[in-house]
Amino acid sequence: MSTPPALSPAAPALTPAALGEIALGHARRPDGWRPLVRFDAAARFHTRLEVTGGYEVWLLTWLPGQGTEIHDHGGAAGAFTVVEGLLTERTFPGLRAAPRTRQVAAGGLRWFGPRYVHEVTNAGTAPAVSIHAYAPALSAMSYYAEVPGGGLRPLRTDPVTN
Repeated sequence: MSTPPALSPAAPALTPAALGEIALGHARRPDGWRPLVRFDAAARFHTRLEVTGGYEVWLLTWLPGQGTEIHDHGGAAGAFTVVEGLLTERTFPGLRAAPRTRQVAAGGLRWFGPRYVHEVTNAGTAPAVSIHAYAPALSAMSYYAEVPGGGLRPLRTDPVTN
């Protein structure tokens, strides 16, 4: 019987704060993302800016009224910064807890751990652009529906592809 090969040690996970610094670092280099900005009336535009063995970075654009479903990040930690416009984030601290709402303006930063559930929308009147960092890279996201009277109900889990 042969011995299985030794596994290499896993890279240390990046903290949510470190992911925030990565997102801000990309935001400070508009030459790397501004030429990629596109707006699509049918759906939010997104493109991956960077992928490494430890994290990935995405550019997302949001026309007024566009937003996400309530979702998690499949066990990945993350962060996002708004580089143009204003986004509204609703967070769900538990499957039975009432959501919290906050606005994230240009220059604002949010970071979160691997069990974070939220919804992000552009409730304003101007387009918005944001940069997101995740570790590990997104492989799946789960989606939820609000339950009358409070709480969330799982809907589905989708693979993430670019």
